[in-house]
Amino acid sequence: MRTELSLPQARRVALTAQGFADRPPSGAPTRAHLKRVLARTRLLQMDSVNVLARAHYLPVFSRLGPYDDRLLERAAWESPARSPRLLAEYWAHEAALIPLDDWPLFGWRMARYAGGRWRHTREVLQRNPALIDDVVAVIDQTGASTPRQIEAALGIRAAATRPGSWWVRGEVKQVCEALFAEGRLSATRDQNFTRHYDLADRVLGRDIVARRIGETDAVRALVRRAAAAHGVATAADLADYYRLDAAQVRPVLPDLVDEGTLTPVRVEGWTEDAYLHADARAARSMPRSTLLSPFDPLIFFRPRTQRLFGFHYRLEIYVPKARRVHGYYVLPYLLDGQLVARVDLKADRGERVLRVLAAHHEPGVDTGEVAAALAADLQRLAAWRNLDTVRIAGPGDLAPALTRSCR
Repeated sequence: MRTELSLPQARRVALTAQGFADRPPSGAPTRAHLKRVLARTRLLQMDSVNVLARAHYLPVFSRLGPYDDRLLERAAWESPARSPRLLAEYWAHEAALIPLDDWPLFGWRMARYAGGRWRHTREVLQRNPALIDDVVAVIDQTGASTPRQIEAALGIRAAATRPGSWWVRGEVKQVCEALFAEGRLSATRDQNFTRHYDLADRVLGRDIVARRIGETDAVRALVRRAAAAHGVATAADLADYYRLDAAQVRPVLPDLVDEGTLTPVRVEGWTEDAYLHADARAARSMPRSTLLSPFDPLIFFRPRTQRLFGFHYRLEIYVPKARRVHGYYVLPYLLDGQLVARVDLKADRGERVLRVLAAHHEPGVDTGEVAAALAADLQRLAAWRNLDTVRIAGPGDLAPALTRSCR
């Protein structure tokens, strides 16, 4: 017997599952608040683009409000005795921070990546297999190291090269990446977002590294996590969350239905069957307003974003400037359970200004209401990034109303 959900119900289920109905902290967010966010999202996608803030910081802000970046950094890359590491970096949904205990669930993926994830990496390893042992020996002796530090220890210098060819230096980086992908190495990051590679058992702990989980059991566990994070989802949604293959996901769905974790449902307007998680709830209202990272787990699978919100979203970083529609680094704006606008933002750190390079609203919204709420949230975002003012500096059909509200 299939449950029917209206589209507004499905949206509320999805937003509740992602933590947008949770009560915000009454004071400064704490480690406990961060754990609550991680229990909802299960991962934080990473990206090096820093035009506003790096991608992994923004989903926490969207759910908790302004917080100290060090809260996340300590959880991800430090492990003092009183506050053990909470997160590990791995290829989950692209490069991502995941709960430490979830790292063994990707053992099957590490096995697939053994010998190199990419063709060029495989060629480097095949051409110079001794370099693998050399890199591991340096890390074993000296501890967490960057590729440059490893090169220095091995006496490797950049070879004379013509434009477009590979440097010898690049081979050490390729080896480090290959060993990271297959799980022999893990990594921490410094304040410049540079990876420092170390032996996985030193970063994650021997118990975590030694844990072995078969692929079928691991995929089943990952689909459970993806289903809880979605609330309601299609098979394609569930597969995308951890970049699983459809062939991996579909065989485990009947088991999860039989055990009561999932219930088949139909959602208004969706052409594919969906699955409702047993713990899914739909908050009665969604008063939260916030800006969302392009890589927020709520919206990083664009077909789902279109289905849930009727919001066509494309990140235009790699689109030539003259062909961009909405801007370079565009953040959707969530208000009352809907995606109602999008703004192209840049943190001008030298001038201490949050620049709105473009602002567009969605069809049918009250532009005055949206502009007033967005102006307040932009001020909050600016303060979090240690910026003094917000300046509307570009085009878009929301820009005039937003300019008035910001004044």
